[in-house]
Amino acid sequence: MTEPLKYNILFVCLGNICRSPAAQAVMQRMVDERGLTDRFYIDSAGTGGYHIGDLPDKRMRVHARPRGYELTHRARRVQSSDFEDFDLIVGMDAANVDDLRYKAATIEQQDKVVMMGDYIRQFPHYDYVPDPYYEGSEGFELVLDLLEDACGNLLDRIIEQNNIAR
Repeated sequence: MTEPLKYNILFVCLGNICRSPAAQAVMQRMVDERGLTDRFYIDSAGTGGYHIGDLPDKRMRVHARPRGYELTHRARRVQSSDFEDFDLIVGMDAANVDDLRYKAATIEQQDKVVMMGDYIRQFPHYDYVPDPYYEGSEGFELVLDLLEDACGNLLDRIIEQNNIAR
């Protein structure tokens, strides 16, 4: 019997130190809680190379910890190979999505790029995940709230569309 294929998701923001590593952690926990760990590979990256090798922003780590998320990812920049390696590439805002579609080499690769805001349901005033970098505590908490909502909806959609089961 062959091992089931993994569904590969890449979350992307600008610097890969706030939103995308948080999305990676939120989605990983949701996948783990559903017993689907072996069916998914989840990673994150940034469109910019400002923080390569750095841990996520300390403020994001501080706000994520009480919710049970340990952010240990090291920042990296999106690479051309990511468009081949990942089934879905999720940008946090319109600028991320535009940058990703520009970097895509083919229409098929462009079609892998989606906006995280398309999966936000509980916060109707948000159609993207705002960058909390220049915000206070409220900004980091808001990002985590938006990601918990959007990741749950995105995971449900992926499972349904790809007929993923344990």
